[in-house]
Amino acid sequence: MEKCKAFLQRKNIVISARRYGIDALGAMAQGLFCSLLIGTILDTLGKQLGIAFLVTVGGYASAMSGPAMAIAIGYALQAPPLVLFSLATVGYAANALGSTTLDGGKGAGGPLAVLFIAIIAAEIGKAVSKETKIDILVTPLATILAGVGLSAWWAPAIGTAATSVGSRFSSSWNSCGQ
Repeated sequence: MEKCKAFLQRKNIVISARRYGIDALGAMAQGLFCSLLIGTILDTLGKQLGIAFLVTVGGYASAMSGPAMAIAIGYALQAPPLVLFSLATVGYAANALGSTTLDGGKGAGGPLAVLFIAIIAAEIGKAVSKETKIDILVTPLATILAGVGLSAWWAPAIGTAATSVGSRFSSSWNSCGQ
């Protein structure tokens, strides 16, 4: 047990509610703001003002919300560069697959999937980082394979769950006004 604790400490892997629930979630919110929300603002301005360039830029920014959130999470977890850059792929996969439901419909769990999956992928990447002479291959492979594998496995279920909760909340909210 002491060896495990020493390894986690050496790798800066701190399993705590603060690190994941405050640090990672707060950083994820910044990544979401800097991509999806700014993209939406630019898109709306472009449409209202008739400026196609703003619509295009807004679309690009919004499309990068998954990678932006995952990289922000990795940054908050103090991931080394190879892990951080690999999280772009993980964030894209988690957001895309979390935005679908188990039956192939549209889901609402993209950001939630990114949160859970990026944390796990980042910590796996940190665990293997600088452990071999071929770190430049091992670290991105471990981070991406773990993250995309978890995305394929978990993200549609997270999308289904988020959609279900959202639908229940929405129908409850609507019934309050009647």
